[in-house]
Amino acid sequence: HRNGAHSINQERCSMLDLNFIRENPEVVKKSLSDRQMDASPVDLVLSLDTDRRNLLTKVEKLKAERNVVSKEISTTKDQAERQKKIDAMREVGDEIARLDETVREVDENLKNLLASIPNIPDPQTPYGKDDSENVVLRTTGELPKFDFTPLPHWDLGVKLGIIDFDRGTKLTGSRFYILNGLGARLQRSVIAYMLDLHTRQGYEERYTPFMVKAETLFASGQLPKFADNLYHDVEEDFWMVPTAEVPLTGMYRDEVLEESSLPQRFTAYTPCFRREKMSAGRDVRGIKRGHQFDKVEMYTYCTPEESPKELEKMLADAEATCAGLGLPYRIKRLCTGDIGFNSMITYDVEVWAAGCDEWLEVSSVSNVGDFQARRANIKYKPGDGSKNRLVHTLNGSGLGMPRTMIAIMENYQQPDGSIKIPDVLLPWMGGVSVIKPA
Repeated sequence: HRNGAHSINQERCSMLDLNFIRENPEVVKKSLSDRQMDASPVDLVLSLDTDRRNLLTKVEKLKAERNVVSKEISTTKDQAERQKKIDAMREVGDEIARLDETVREVDENLKNLLASIPNIPDPQTPYGKDDSENVVLRTTGELPKFDFTPLPHWDLGVKLGIIDFDRGTKLTGSRFYILNGLGARLQRSVIAYMLDLHTRQGYEERYTPFMVKAETLFASGQLPKFADNLYHDVEEDFWMVPTAEVPLTGMYRDEVLEESSLPQRFTAYTPCFRREKMSAGRDVRGIKRGHQFDKVEMYTYCTPEESPKELEKMLADAEATCAGLGLPYRIKRLCTGDIGFNSMITYDVEVWAAGCDEWLEVSSVSNVGDFQARRANIKYKPGDGSKNRLVHTLNGSGLGMPRTMIAIMENYQQPDGSIKIPDVLLPWMGGVSVIKPA
């Protein structure tokens, strides 16, 4: 295992503040290298930090000189000497103003550079160059067997009249579609099932805005790194959420929580809006990838000591969602070359889709440590009266549409072209247990 963070305390490791980079530049460089990223920003951060401190030293020295001479001016009797000192201090004041502006520019550059450096992977995150080196930990459930050739959802849904690609394209463009009738009801049922299940699992439901301020996106780690993938209303400066993780992080921005209130667990449904950068010929058919999709999110605030246990709980809760739907699934641990910008450690949950004949990711469950809490300035007051500490945050999908819909449609299809509704969804289906051809 090549992860350079082995010898660093986990809590400390996730603190990508300037002090940590000063004291552990090689650890941060190793983290970037393991993520298959350029490590040179670390040296640039250290160089800017040195420049900033040198500038501040000069400013403080000049201000101290000005204070001394200002006192001398008030006691100087000789008018010529007094004017000479006044003129000299005017020049010193101009130099201080110039240096202050330079410090402001260096500060801004340093802030932007620090904001572009990702979290440090957890020691349990395996080294790997890309998604081909993610580690499959386990597979649960039997893959469905058919005595006919199962159809992919793009054929099955059209034949049943529950997916309309043409009118979706007519309304907006490629990668958009309409769900008709029982197709729309099926998706609404899946969302309701998930929200109710997560509530039973101990998550409190939230309904959040689907548009947020730039500060909220910065706090959760989407800005400035992923600005090109986000939809932005320039006139109002509102940003469409790419995931409910964003508003759920921003809820407590600049707040101090009581330790006794932790852990706090939330679930929320939102549509998600992302500019998908799709290569020609890859995932271009069906509803697998699009610029708008629905998702139910799980989110947890906790103490640093609790976060490993909370990660395992969240993963188990996502698994239970798949199991309840009767979907075969597998768990992957993401490697350093594929792990997300915010994350220390991530599990992917993938479900089997019989018609596409492939595994589809429906959830990523991540512990991001105090990475988001530092950006969002979210702390808690320890019960022992010690100084405030940064919380740890975790997030996971439970699950994301439309891939969950794909798996349900394709795995539950019948020889006559109908789709059987999973039993757990029947309470929301209005008495419909099978979606039949017209």
